[in-house]
Amino acid sequence: MTSLPPSSSHQALLGHHRSVMPDWLALYYRDPLELTHGEGRHVWDAEGNRYLDFFGGILTTMTAHALPEVTKAVTEQAGRIIHTSTLYLNRPMVELAERIAALSGIPDARVFFTTSGTEANDAALLLATTFRRSNQILAMRNSYHGRSFSTVGITGNAAWSPTGLSPLQTLYLHGGIRTRGPFAQLSDAQFVEACVADLEDMLGQTQHRSVAALIAEPVQGVGGFTAPPDGLFAAFREVLQQHGILWISDEVQTGWGRTGEHFWGWQAHGRNGPPDMLTFAKGIGNGMSIGGVVARAEVMNCLDANSISTFGGSPVTMAAGLANLAYLLEHDLQRNARRVGGLLIERLRAVAAGLPVVREVRGRGLMIGIELIDADGSPSPHAATLALEYARENGLLIGKGGREGNALRIAPPLSLSIAEAEEGAEMLGAALQRVQSETEGELLP
Repeated sequence: MTSLPPSSSHQALLGHHRSVMPDWLALYYRDPLELTHGEGRHVWDAEGNRYLDFFGGILTTMTAHALPEVTKAVTEQAGRIIHTSTLYLNRPMVELAERIAALSGIPDARVFFTTSGTEANDAALLLATTFRRSNQILAMRNSYHGRSFSTVGITGNAAWSPTGLSPLQTLYLHGGIRTRGPFAQLSDAQFVEACVADLEDMLGQTQHRSVAALIAEPVQGVGGFTAPPDGLFAAFREVLQQHGILWISDEVQTGWGRTGEHFWGWQAHGRNGPPDMLTFAKGIGNGMSIGGVVARAEVMNCLDANSISTFGGSPVTMAAGLANLAYLLEHDLQRNARRVGGLLIERLRAVAAGLPVVREVRGRGLMIGIELIDADGSPSPHAATLALEYARENGLLIGKGGREGNALRIAPPLSLSIAEAEEGAEMLGAALQRVQSETEGELLP
């Protein structure tokens, strides 16, 4: 195969991609984008088109594209030393660990860094199963926790589970989706009560003394930004504590203030204290590969064999994380997510009003989902695909997810301005109106 010159055409790049990458490595859009640079909340493609970015590389560009504080920290650290591994003392790693431990809410916390959310959840499962001497895991229906062999085994979304084989015995609970399923018509209090009864019934069907942990996303990310009523996991926690079962909060997408109301997603369910472990990734690195686990010392220190990380805690990524976290806190981006996110969801509900293709606009902070349906009320992945395409044509990048692939995912950088929120809502509203017109046309005789 010939090498690909830097000046090669878009179509040539796509051809090379398809010839060398796996078939299952998905690309957005009929005509996939090559993004070449970004600034603030905008990115540009190889043809020079500018887009307002409402997805941030899957919730990863948390503060802003090309944030000067982060690029400066990366450049300066790379000029000193790029790599050492965890076999040596690493000042940026220790400093970032101290900040995250203090922010986590977990007492006597220890932090282990990885390179991704998948690896973070994998490490949390290793710790939980070792600590409890069990391979039984409780997980939520419609959940997503990563693409490794173990995390696929606890993912409750069939679209992201390419194998039924797993080293774990996973038991799936109700509660991740508030507006669908057998408990959808109940009040919030009744919903929580029913889900707790489901948990207790599940534990009654198994050797619950050997269940290792519950792992759950406070807001299901890939699942379409669905969430239970506040307090569900606090109620679960009461049952879990009776049996010594650990609670792992998967904060890969909900952490760092994205939901606006709280810094961590678990805090909406924190009546009975923090989780035993939380996992994080994505936004903390603002594009650099950082993941990690925070756990109370008793759990973190349970391993009795050697375990290191070659790339977790890299000096360069840690420098980026420190600069990014400092910017986030100093500029109170959690408050901005609450304020601008509240306005954005109001605007999106307004533009969706009167469009039968939109079943629901949901979310909190800058983590918003729009669920699309057919005329008969069934999920419409086709409508979601059209909305993605039309939003791009209007200059807006969004994501897609949900159990049936029919939910739009909106998660801009947390520095989004009010003017940009208004602009994005207008672009998406126009795209949804076009989807409505086209899908109505398909139903005509």
